[in-house]
Amino acid sequence: MAYEIQKRGINIKRQQGIAVIYDNIKMDLGFRADIIVENKVIIEIKSVEAIAPVHQKQLLTYLKITGLKLGLLVNFNEALIRDGIQRIVNNL
Repeated sequence: MAYEIQKRGINIKRQQGIAVIYDNIKMDLGFRADIIVENKVIIEIKSVEAIAPVHQKQLLTYLKITGLKLGLLVNFNEALIRDGIQRIVNNL
């Protein structure tokens, strides 16, 4: 279930549904992004042994569909969180 919160003046949407239009058919809920911050950055959360190329492609697809430019792929299954963050960009 999607919901929106305001934290210190920052607009955050969690579990935001992303509509997909293909061949003139619209699916209101094609994908679900974990977190969207200020309608500028998508944050995709994982807790896996290792980030696979499919995870990067998933986030890049979300960026392309929404038209956003920046995404962060965060893997919490790392000893240091900084080692689990990857920046993904769309047409920069």
